[in-house]
Amino acid sequence: MAAVDAWLDEKGWTPFPFQRRVWEAIARGRNGLLHSSTGSGKTLAVWLGALAALRDGVGAEARVHGGKAVAPPLTVLWITPMRALAADTLRALEAPMAALCPGWTAALRSGDTTSAQRAAQDRRLPTVLVTTPESLSLLLSRADARDQLGQVRLVVVDEWHELMGNKRGAQTQLALARLRRFASAYSLSRLRERAGVRASGRGSTLMTWGLSATLGNLDEALRTLQGTATTDADAVIVQGETDKTLVIDTLLPETAERFAWAGHMGLRMLPQVVEAIESSESCLVFTNMRSQAERWYRALLEARPDWAGVLALHHGSLDREVREWVELGLKEGRVKAAVCTSSLDLGVDFLPVDRVLQIGSAKGVARLVQRAGRSGHAPGRPSRITLVPTHSLELVEAAAAREAVRAGRIEARHSPRAPLDVLVQHLVTVALGGGFRPDELLAEVRSTVAYEELSMENWQWCLDFVRQGGPSLTAYPDYHRVVPDEDGVWRVPDARLARRHRVNIGTIVSDASISVQYLSGGKLGSVEEGFIARLKPGDAFMFSGRLLELVRVEQMTALVRRATAGRAALPRWNGGRMPLSSTLADAVLRELADADAGRFDSPEMQCVRPLIDIQRRWSGVPGPDVLVAETLKSREGWHLFLYPFAGRQVHLGLAGLIAWRAAQPETGTFSIALNDYGIELLSAKAIDWAERLPALLTLPPMEDLLREVLASLNATELARRRFREIARIAGLIFQSHPGERRSNRQLQASATLFFEVFQQHDPDNRLLAQAQQELLTQELDVRHLASALDRMGRQTLQVHALKKPTPLAFPLMVERFREKLSNESLGDRIARMVSELERSAGGDAVGTAREPAERALAVFAKKDSPQFAIQADEAVASVRDSLALETRGEAPARRREAGGRRRR
Repeated sequence: MAAVDAWLDEKGWTPFPFQRRVWEAIARGRNGLLHSSTGSGKTLAVWLGALAALRDGVGAEARVHGGKAVAPPLTVLWITPMRALAADTLRALEAPMAALCPGWTAALRSGDTTSAQRAAQDRRLPTVLVTTPESLSLLLSRADARDQLGQVRLVVVDEWHELMGNKRGAQTQLALARLRRFASAYSLSRLRERAGVRASGRGSTLMTWGLSATLGNLDEALRTLQGTATTDADAVIVQGETDKTLVIDTLLPETAERFAWAGHMGLRMLPQVVEAIESSESCLVFTNMRSQAERWYRALLEARPDWAGVLALHHGSLDREVREWVELGLKEGRVKAAVCTSSLDLGVDFLPVDRVLQIGSAKGVARLVQRAGRSGHAPGRPSRITLVPTHSLELVEAAAAREAVRAGRIEARHSPRAPLDVLVQHLVTVALGGGFRPDELLAEVRSTVAYEELSMENWQWCLDFVRQGGPSLTAYPDYHRVVPDEDGVWRVPDARLARRHRVNIGTIVSDASISVQYLSGGKLGSVEEGFIARLKPGDAFMFSGRLLELVRVEQMTALVRRATAGRAALPRWNGGRMPLSSTLADAVLRELADADAGRFDSPEMQCVRPLIDIQRRWSGVPGPDVLVAETLKSREGWHLFLYPFAGRQVHLGLAGLIAWRAAQPETGTFSIALNDYGIELLSAKAIDWAERLPALLTLPPMEDLLREVLASLNATELARRRFREIARIAGLIFQSHPGERRSNRQLQASATLFFEVFQQHDPDNRLLAQAQQELLTQELDVRHLASALDRMGRQTLQVHALKKPTPLAFPLMVERFREKLSNESLGDRIARMVSELERSAGGDAVGTAREPAERALAVFAKKDSPQFAIQADEAVASVRDSLALETRGEAPARRREAGGRRRR
């Protein structure tokens, strides 16, 4: 470590104790997980330890071969989950490497790597390669994979929490198991060469280290990373000891609506956000949706035209050059603020950034901490995140999130269990990468946590599937992908199938996208095909912070030009509704319980107190020990409002289950609405919810619960949607063939065809079973549904009969209105209801009712929801007229007549 200490002394840096513990563990060849706050020096901890430990064995200088300087072979793989993080990581590794191992080379391999760079890497890989799970799988599919990757001594998985809990994590586990086999074989062959005798070796010489700042289950995370074949004695968890200050505050609105609803972009907070940006040296403005990022970027420029050139936009659909320009501008301090999405969530080091603004709720404690860490990204500097609520109930979430962080409550991640689509893809990858013998590969696959319980039946099914496509596809040569040769080694004999597989490697499945490009040729990025399909030439939309006009679509490219006028539509991406995590939901219930007891200790809770006071006065306040249900009879029918606070995914299954049980033994029809806080069931028939609800919330044995959940929903259609992703990963359908792009509609049609064929002719197909399992475990989250039912069974049930919708019921009614066709605009209806509820809560029509109604509708229609923007002016006028007429005491008929004129 002398060279490392000398380099640190030259920089004037003093290492932290936790960094020295990492160096010692790496020097002893141990695996490990480093868990430390963002910006505390995790990257240097592992990287300096690696340089010190490997420079002697590998050599710090380049070797001279054939008169040329040749760098050491590929020795370190640094895996990152995101392209932006990969580029930033490479820059962070290069400086100490140049000083301590000047003969080493380093490069990046990801989706952004150019063809020229890939060609150079195909000829010779660098000593250090920063890559993604997908690009690593591509390397494993090379015929010379064992030779190229066999000398890797260290694999670092950055932001392990981001990969661990999904299929990309399972893909990474399989890749790590393959690398361990390569390293073990290489070590054994070297021992034999040197000794000239039969040597046994002590197993894999590959070290694996994970980095994370936001994990709640460290032991499980370490075991998942290192695999089951490595003993606990070979692994260590290092907890960072730096006292990183994390500041969480909230921009409070001037007034908090007592009847709020979700769906806003939050632009009513624009003046406060502008002021916050102005007071910062450099900041990131995080949003949860790309469409929201586009709208906020445009609104900030409209509010501050002088920020043109120092205000930037960053999300994953923008062109690579645009993203790199923004990232470099942030690092160099040229960008005052960047409006971004999760594209800048992870590990990117922007030293000038001193503040993060989060528009809307982060929906999870770990995500909040992760984004906060993008500010003050250096040891000793505080990280600050400011929450910007888009509606009143998010004030409660803000207070709850801060308390959860203070108490150290972080969400846990768990590895997927034996996803067969990922395994099928891996079998073809390994068959391309030199081939495999089934017995040897089975042991390797079972050394991962994801597949440690893989049954022989499922393993044999996967082998049969890649060999002949299963019973229903045997007649089709395209599904005879892997076959054993005369030596019993399974390989891919068809070059065409090999090319097709390599093009489609990966577990990220997204809707087909269309490139957006100026007529003059400049590329802007890509949007979902479904969005462009809804536009016609001449329509305007906002993208890359510009108002654009669609000219025409040619070969999966939308040709555009600058729009001079027209109302913009925003691109819509999937994933916009992130569910509330159970950890944050529990924290919200604790905040509500304190408020119900009269404790409003935080600024956020004091601000939202009028809402909670009405909720308590008209009904009850939910809490950890109290389950609140509300019933209401209206012109629409009989309503049930229930508030489990279990998150949107759990509520989807719960709403269907309660409705299905309530309809037994006869049939019944229910309208369902849900959000992260609760559910609404609306029945046309009278139901005594107070009497029936306890029985409807019972938790049966898990088998019965699964049967009831599947019966209560359109499970076949939901499973069909899940199957599309599984079919793509397993290689049944292809996101793209070499040289072509397939539309979203084509992919869905192909997946549906396979789904129906398997149902009729191969009902035991394991991929069908996986689709149903993923539907239950991911989309409906039955495990958490069972936990929610168990908790509700232990809570005190309070059923309140309402005369008016409460502050918690109102947003559920708005959710249902969104899906309902009516000759009255949604904006009109919401504003009218707000006015009525405000009058019931107290205050006159001119004062209390008018201001919230007008303000809410104006923000909602003009700024927050572009889908209703066409009706904005008429709707605002409608509310003003309605309130004015009521103030003058004019008759309801007059009001209806005025409304009729506006509709005409």
